[in-house]
Amino acid sequence: MNRLKSIYKGILLSAALAAVSYFISEALPVHLISAGVFALIIGMALNPFVTSMDGVMEGFTFTSKKLLKFSIILMGLGLSFGQILSVGKFSLIVMTFTLISAFGGGYLLGKVLGMDWKLSSLISAGTGICGGSAIAAIAPVIDAKDSDIAYGISATFIFDIVMVVLFPIMGRYFMMSDLGFGLWAGTAVNDTSSVVAAGYAFSDAAGQFAVIVKLTRTLSIVPVVLIFSYINERIERKKLISSDSGEAVKAKVDVRKIFPWFILFFLLMVALKSTGFVPLALSSSLSKLSKFIMVMSLGAIGLKTNFSQVAKSGFTPMFHGFIISALVVVVSFLVQMMLGQI
Repeated sequence: MNRLKSIYKGILLSAALAAVSYFISEALPVHLISAGVFALIIGMALNPFVTSMDGVMEGFTFTSKKLLKFSIILMGLGLSFGQILSVGKFSLIVMTFTLISAFGGGYLLGKVLGMDWKLSSLISAGTGICGGSAIAAIAPVIDAKDSDIAYGISATFIFDIVMVVLFPIMGRYFMMSDLGFGLWAGTAVNDTSSVVAAGYAFSDAAGQFAVIVKLTRTLSIVPVVLIFSYINERIERKKLISSDSGEAVKAKVDVRKIFPWFILFFLLMVALKSTGFVPLALSSSLSKLSKFIMVMSLGAIGLKTNFSQVAKSGFTPMFHGFIISALVVVVSFLVQMMLGQI
């Protein structure tokens, strides 16, 4: 009971911010910006006012960490392994190349620009997988700062807004088929709302293909989270060993201790959805609840984050996000050309 008393104010404020963000997003004539982005930005704007309030910060932390993981678990009920089969082998091939481009290119560019590896990785995850959802899933396992999460989401969503406008124009210029354009938008545009906007701006059929590809792309969260969990633990253990002994030695990692169990539950939800036993109405409702809780979590991150902290990162991360996003767009297009889909 005492625990609930210490967190309920922060949870309620996060929920209220999520509701307002949904209202703003839905009120726009074209859904270019997701509710999660609005929640993050509005939260940062309100940060100077909420920091002086009593009994809210612990609730924000609970929402941004515990409830965030819960939302990822529920997100599994909106996916099924059958979707992988439905989009076919071409989408999996394209996604493989775009993921390699996002993380490989992001790592190398981050090194060249002298960026912190955690911020660089979050931007690459948002670009390569699914915007805010991927950033939110990876952030806990690498102990990312709230300011890095905020910057990572900002870097990806700005590019998305540009792509929503340009993608349909480029698709018609290259005379792409509905399937080809849906595959391109689904693998190269980041946030789900932006994928929907770009896909349906081309055609209804392209929009449907784009959404299916986008949802399948979300499943790559699982191996990526596991990999980054291992990388982070290895780096942290090396730091600890080096500081204790004065020299760096090979760090052994106990995988059982670092395994992100929420991802296992996420997979269980996907498996449950794949059985077909979960009523469509129930999975749809829980999927909507998952999205709302995630918006709450992003809002809580914004409420905890001072804009000046984000501004300290400067222009470099935004440039990083733009280059990696452009790389993914080009790679997706070129791979489809080689496969004869364009």
